Amino acid sequence: MRTVCKDTHRGGVGAAVAIRLAIVDGHTLTRYGLRELIAQQPDIEVVAESMSAADARVEVGRACPDVVTLDVTLPDGNGLHLAREFRDGDADLGIVLLTSQEDDDVLFRALETGVSAFVAKSAPVQEVLAAIRHAAVAASSFTAAGLAVAFARRRAVRDRMALSPQQAEVLRLLSAGLSIPVIAMTMFISQSTAKTYVARLYEKLGVGNRAQALMAAVQLDLIPFEHDAPAGTARALGGERLTIGRVAAPGVMSPEVHRRPEIAPVPARAPAAAASVSPLGAV
Repeated sequence: MRTVCKDTHRGGVGAAVAIRLAIVDGHTLTRYGLRELIAQQPDIEVVAESMSAADARVEVGRACPDVVTLDVTLPDGNGLHLAREFRDGDADLGIVLLTSQEDDDVLFRALETGVSAFVAKSAPVQEVLAAIRHAAVAASSFTAAGLAVAFARRRAVRDRMALSPQQAEVLRLLSAGLSIPVIAMTMFISQSTAKTYVARLYEKLGVGNRAQALMAAVQLDLIPFEHDAPAGTARALGGERLTIGRVAAPGVMSPEVHRRPEIAPVPARAPAAAASVSPLGAV
């Protein structure tokens, strides 16, 4: 785990020293492009570069940067997992997820993981620089272009996929790993009825099995995404950058409440009888 840096090592936009930046990306061209971009900025300096998660742990601990840029996909690991590790080790470290994976699921996972900013590699240069500067002064606040639009898309999908209390209970039990017979006993229904409920849930989610159903439910925010380890809102019109405080993000569950629901013990009752544009590029 990274040792928290002393305040004397920390820079910042309003400080006398430049923002200290560490670049973590498996692509040489991306690291080069970002390094060349930063070389033109008087308020930012690159103090470390890494191509893997293993190297990043060493280099970030050694260089003690103010901000680290991370790709989602690294040769030896997952950038989101590494971001979670860095965040747990240092609440003041700015973390910018700089990635070619621009889908909503990755964006919301980044928000839940605790990163400071989410930026596409295809984003304009000024957006990349703004994210780094934001992370340097507001590490615990999340910013991403198009976040408001992503929230709107998620709400629209969730409205279409709204589950009945019965379907929500079936999904809860499936996510807990219960088998059809145990689901039947827990809900006091026959196994054939339980199978029908599960089949109807799969049909509504557009999937064919439990694994696909759980994946779809996570993507639709019907059940929480679980990590390997856990104010204020700016204008949020279409396409504008939205900044959300980590504690009180509108419409987002706090990571602290993202826990698997507890399943009540099965009552001792027999089951019912059977029934029927950047220099980085999109590298």
